[in-house]
Amino acid sequence: MTYDTIILGAGAAGMMCAAHCGGRVLVIDHAKVPGEKIRISGGGRCNFTNMYAGPNNFLSQNPHFCKSALARYTQWDFVDLVGRHGIAWHEKTLGQLFCDGSSKQIIQMLLDEMDRAGAELWIGTALKDLRKTEGGFALEIEREGQRLGPTCTNLVLATGGKSIPKMGATGLAYDIAQQFGLRMTDTRAALVPFTFSDGKFKDLSGVSVPARLSTGHTSFDEALLFTHRGLSGPSVLQLSSYWREGQEIGVNLIPDLPLLDLLRQQRQSGGRKALTTELARHLPARLIDYLSLFMPMRGNLADQSDTKLSELTSALSDWRLTPSGTEGYRTAEVTLGGIDTDDLSSKTMEARDVPGLYAIGEAVDVTGWLGGYNFQWAWSSGHAAGCAIASR
Repeated sequence: MTYDTIILGAGAAGMMCAAHCGGRVLVIDHAKVPGEKIRISGGGRCNFTNMYAGPNNFLSQNPHFCKSALARYTQWDFVDLVGRHGIAWHEKTLGQLFCDGSSKQIIQMLLDEMDRAGAELWIGTALKDLRKTEGGFALEIEREGQRLGPTCTNLVLATGGKSIPKMGATGLAYDIAQQFGLRMTDTRAALVPFTFSDGKFKDLSGVSVPARLSTGHTSFDEALLFTHRGLSGPSVLQLSSYWREGQEIGVNLIPDLPLLDLLRQQRQSGGRKALTTELARHLPARLIDYLSLFMPMRGNLADQSDTKLSELTSALSDWRLTPSGTEGYRTAEVTLGGIDTDDLSSKTMEARDVPGLYAIGEAVDVTGWLGGYNFQWAWSSGHAAGCAIASR
């Protein structure tokens, strides 16, 4: 029961790390199967990386921390691995790469890489106790009704964050990090829908439009989806990582549409048309009906002066809203924040003051944009820790 390395967590980062550690490696996870977040990602096809992944696509209190790992194991290295395993893939949009088939292919690829490296995998295994020893770490675990006490020289925290607790997500990595004196940054749900306490968009549920959402100096141009709870869609999920409780957001419903010019032109040839009828050619009719309750849309086109049309297009391009909150960890794709990067080596992912302790993936205060970036951080950070362990 003595191992060179024990990895807590059989997710993307943990399995990637196990494939590169060398020596005797054990991966344990309390889940019934490995890689559940991989399985459900990308609608079951796994958005496994992004063609444009780079340091600017990540949030952290130290924005430079991720640079080393991302540079030493890039998206193209992972694409090469996918190709070597014969997995067909395609770009969907904005550099997002997906499997042509199933996300289970990525899980099987990682399991095959672990098997090739000789790493063991124990699922359905619960950690009961953990302590530091002179030579490394001693664990007490429960597996198949038995209490076992494996020891290791290196311990890797790869249990992720708090997002999607129904899949078994917990703050275990944070608890262990703090047990050994590592600091934490504030954590919160990220890549998550906004909610509105008054149910103001329930009648628009299911309506989707291209939009530009902004808060402060940050904006994203992607689809906006109205839901019975509030707002969702890629643009909302992206912005949620930058939004803070109580902040206002700006919604531009016509980001690339020269609507003022189009309305002026149509006024000349079809002035008898109702303004709302013309607007419904460019935006969903249900949305226009809703917006007409508080935006200047009454009358025919011929009744609208340039000033009135300008006021309307300004309102459509800068609709101000204040979410009451988000849906929280229940539906959040990732956890923002985590183990403070000041306490880790950016090259090896090892704790500076606890030799043999490593932290990788979502557990660390590095959070990517929507679109395959968080998986790339899992691959890069897992590779960095694994290679560092192998070279010891």
